[in-house]
Amino acid sequence: MTIFHNPGVFFSLCTILVFGSLGAWGARQLRLPDVTGYLLAGILIGPWVLHLIPETMIEQMSFVTDLALAFIAFGAGRYFKLSQLRESGGATLIVTLFESLAAGALIFFVLHLLFGYPVAFSLLLGAIGCATAPASTLMTIRQYKAKGQFVNLLLQVVALDDAVALIAFSVCAACLDAAEHAGALQPGVVLLPILYNLGGILLGLFCGWVLHRLVDRDRADDQLRLGAVLILLLLLTGVCDRWQISPLLSCMVMGAAYVNLGGCKKTFKSASRFTPPILMLFFVLSGMRLSLPALRTAGLAGVVYFLVRIAGKYLGARVGCAVTGAPRPVSRWLGLALIPQAGVSIGLAALGQRMLTGSSGELLSVIILSSGVLYEMIGPACAKAALFLSGTIGNSRQPAIETSSAPDGKP
Repeated sequence: MTIFHNPGVFFSLCTILVFGSLGAWGARQLRLPDVTGYLLAGILIGPWVLHLIPETMIEQMSFVTDLALAFIAFGAGRYFKLSQLRESGGATLIVTLFESLAAGALIFFVLHLLFGYPVAFSLLLGAIGCATAPASTLMTIRQYKAKGQFVNLLLQVVALDDAVALIAFSVCAACLDAAEHAGALQPGVVLLPILYNLGGILLGLFCGWVLHRLVDRDRADDQLRLGAVLILLLLLTGVCDRWQISPLLSCMVMGAAYVNLGGCKKTFKSASRFTPPILMLFFVLSGMRLSLPALRTAGLAGVVYFLVRIAGKYLGARVGCAVTGAPRPVSRWLGLALIPQAGVSIGLAALGQRMLTGSSGELLSVIILSSGVLYEMIGPACAKAALFLSGTIGNSRQPAIETSSAPDGKP
């Protein structure tokens, strides 16, 4: 019996949406991000507490993860607009690469070289550690109406951050896949995953061009824009799944190709208005998959990941700002505002759990989900401290570093 012939799926979906909405409401009362409420709601109704949703139903809804990540990756592609990157002289991209990859590399080296965790586990965890969740930081910026050079750079960095994480994870996944088949000593077995990934990138470019031709030649309405995006993302995800490669890079390339061909912002807005229920399902399901007994085994690896990622983000941002000649207040405190992690990292953890076998996959998921909740809880306070210490906000709530105003809208 498939999920669509099972009446219990409708009751399960209803339960997930009800508790997800209540969790988001509760999180807002505590001034926490909605994601935190979704995760806690999932833990509550999951198999380790109330057990309101059967475990078989949870497994049957795994397609929600792929759909949510397809939309997330497509949205991340919009920030690779070449004209905007040229305007910043590459400074934003340099800072983003330093703070993202420094965190990932530090996590890998500490977990693998110092504590002896497997290469695959350490590599995927490091790639996931590159990501930053912008919601908490944006909330704080808007609350204090902060503007200035610090805010401008911060908004641009968090916009590119998830895109870098998606690329890093895709590259690591492809390398691990190639290494897994290297023992067969057949060049075709090693080269095929690389060729498949290149094919996925080319298909993403083609889909971006098709989307542009479909919705931007005439005055398309929101329904047409959303329909075209959904069809092309499902096509991309299906083809990538058939080739057994990650759809993240292809979907992000589609978004980047579309925006660089002159794509309209209305298309991304139409997609973003469609995604909230999907993302709610995705995050609640992620909370339901969190194995509470496995929290005991996370132990050392979880603590190391939590602390090392913070150190990597801070040091990487500081070095990147020094390389680009950013002012000292920006250089000293930018990394403090990059601590939150949820969203993309949780999706990547779900993919990583599929790639790793046995307890390693479960451990990776537990570390990301549990640390994500902690990061999102301390994120707003860290962002506020960064804005205050950098002189961007103070008693008068006026920016101490005067420059052009922050970009409109979300990064």
